Amino acid sequence: MEGEEGSQHPHLILASKLFLLTLSDIPDIEKLRFKDDVFTFVKQDDMLPLYETLIASSVLDADPALVESMRVKLDDQLKKLDEKIADAEENLGESEIREAHLAKSLFFIRIGDKEKALEHIKVTESKTVAVGQKMDLVFYTLLLGFFDMDFDLIAKSIEKAKSLFEEGGDWERKNRLKVYEGLYCMSTRNFKKAADLFLDSISTFTTYELFPYDTFIFYTVLTSIISLDRVSLKQKVVDAPEILTVIGKVPHLSEFLNSLYDCQYKSFFTAFDGLTEQIKLDRYLHPHFRYYMREIRTVVYSQFLESYKSVTIEAMAKAFGVTVGFIDVELSRFIAAGKLHCKIDKVAGVLETNRPDAKNALYQATIKQGDFLLNRIQKLSRVIDL
Repeated sequence: MEGEEGSQHPHLILASKLFLLTLSDIPDIEKLRFKDDVFTFVKQDDMLPLYETLIASSVLDADPALVESMRVKLDDQLKKLDEKIADAEENLGESEIREAHLAKSLFFIRIGDKEKALEHIKVTESKTVAVGQKMDLVFYTLLLGFFDMDFDLIAKSIEKAKSLFEEGGDWERKNRLKVYEGLYCMSTRNFKKAADLFLDSISTFTTYELFPYDTFIFYTVLTSIISLDRVSLKQKVVDAPEILTVIGKVPHLSEFLNSLYDCQYKSFFTAFDGLTEQIKLDRYLHPHFRYYMREIRTVVYSQFLESYKSVTIEAMAKAFGVTVGFIDVELSRFIAAGKLHCKIDKVAGVLETNRPDAKNALYQATIKQGDFLLNRIQKLSRVIDL
């Protein structure tokens, strides 16, 4: 289920358009264009199972003549595939038998019949000996999972791939798996692990079937900013030559990254405002939009306050290019949620930082655990006495 070399797989492009059709803030004129694109995809690949689903959910209009012509065409293609399998099993070797079964698996993938595709991938796997070929079947399964965001299937497939790599496997496929796993982690809000996996794959990226390289850099920068400390961000992202060559192709991304690192907070929020629409319209990031907004603001406010023991609210508002009232309300929320370690003196109009002492925190944690252990020992001694 791979696209052409260097291009995103058509089914993932289709999945993005189907996702955009579900958003309320997409203009109707745009939705009509997306509907036309979806219909073209479905018709082009004879995706009858998907077409019937989209008709049932009122995404596309029913065309009985088209449905019937698709059904006749698919039945004919399926008959030929079954004849090819029967011929291979009767007259040819194991390699030809596997190829015939693989062709049937790819047929079900192409038409969007997920259940039959998964079922026949298992049959193909039973005919497969080489670890590399088994891995390719896992990648087909992963793409099926990402098409309809089946995280259970994706997680199981990633674990299966890792167990296959214990038997062998080449570095190219191992590096590809990192990107797949990174995308899964990002889609399930594990941004720290996603950033680590993406950064490991920057110089070896070949997973064009998932997304273009500039989209990969977009995801890498977004996940890294809320996951890495300043030193690591500078070494791995800000100064990374692979990122520097591409970052300018993504609108606002360079300013977003560099203004944060350079403490140009007003420019940072201007750039971030430009990126919010792109994050909202991304099918992997959209469910985490509000969470990401909170996390990135936590990072930038913490970085600003890190430089001060106390600072006036007015000075902070000026640095961010917002009003005093906005900063007051914003920081109140983050302080109450335990995201920022400072307090607001409303009378003096001052913010006072109270960063936690790491050694003191460790001491308190040790005392707490010690008390817990003593209580357990006392309870155990009473049981023994009885």
